[in-house]
Amino acid sequence: MITNKQRVLVTGGSGFIAGHCILQLLEQGYLVRTTVRSLKRESAVRAVLADAGMVNGDALSFVAADLTSGTGWAEAVSGCDFVLHVASPVHTENVKNEDDVIVPARNGTLHVLRAARGAGVKRVVLTSAFHAVGFGHPHTDHTFTEDDWSVLDGPGVDAYGKSKILAERAAWDFMSAEGGSMELTTILPVAVMGPVMGKEISGANHIVQRSLDGQMPGYPNMWVPIVDVRDVASAHVAAMTVPGAAGQRFLITGGPAIAMKQIGATLKAHLGDAARRVPTRTIPNVVVRIAALFSPEFRSVAADLNYVKKVSNEKARRVLGWQPRKSEDAIIASAESMIAKSLVKN
Repeated sequence: MITNKQRVLVTGGSGFIAGHCILQLLEQGYLVRTTVRSLKRESAVRAVLADAGMVNGDALSFVAADLTSGTGWAEAVSGCDFVLHVASPVHTENVKNEDDVIVPARNGTLHVLRAARGAGVKRVVLTSAFHAVGFGHPHTDHTFTEDDWSVLDGPGVDAYGKSKILAERAAWDFMSAEGGSMELTTILPVAVMGPVMGKEISGANHIVQRSLDGQMPGYPNMWVPIVDVRDVASAHVAAMTVPGAAGQRFLITGGPAIAMKQIGATLKAHLGDAARRVPTRTIPNVVVRIAALFSPEFRSVAADLNYVKKVSNEKARRVLGWQPRKSEDAIIASAESMIAKSLVKN
């Protein structure tokens, strides 16, 4: 039963994080509108959400809008109290032209903010990323917080990272110049794992899939901070209404960074025979560095070999009242959902 008449727009409804945001908003009784590039996708997205346990599906509506165009956004935000701007260009490897990722991310964010301000939206929650905080820096004992910004041209900053940095900076610049009474909050998750949506594998779930499939010959000497997608969604929903969240950035992590080989060890410890292809060996640093000369995929890895990034989630816990799952829970949930959906080899 619908108990909350406030309407929320979630951009990019077919996405991993957006889908989990929609599920939680509907469960809490909000009216939810979401964007897709074409309304032909509505039935497929509804089917994915229903499979994931959607309740109050009659409170969900769809509208067509694309980050690359300003059209459609006025209709999308009309009558909305809040906007969760989750949509972002797909993170593709081997990007030939960085602007193919950067321009739609930055311009799309501005399309959404302008439309939201014009429609009298109270607050926009923007999905940024740890890529906008903890990349391109020298290797020190520093603990990363919301006060940090990544070095745009620093080592290990790829096109996706640049798109997140520039889109978030553009959002804050817009707010200071012409945001009016509208509020902005940004959410910066680390590597996102957890239950997959439909047949799509997004975010850091690829690490789990490739491990289970036997596609990883071994793990580099790299440490990864992880957060569960369900906790990323709950942070967005909390940031929407908590008074103290206005004008703030929130770094979202499930805990300290863990060694990539620990991801494999977690899978083997909990999944039995399903984890038989998961590697146990470590890839020597020199091999990773040589691979980085030829493969963009390895460059960001090579930049952070043997470096454990310290990340604080204290602010999210304190201001949002946020309580995340353990990183291991996200890894296991990711694997179990892929196995259940036959997304890994038998």
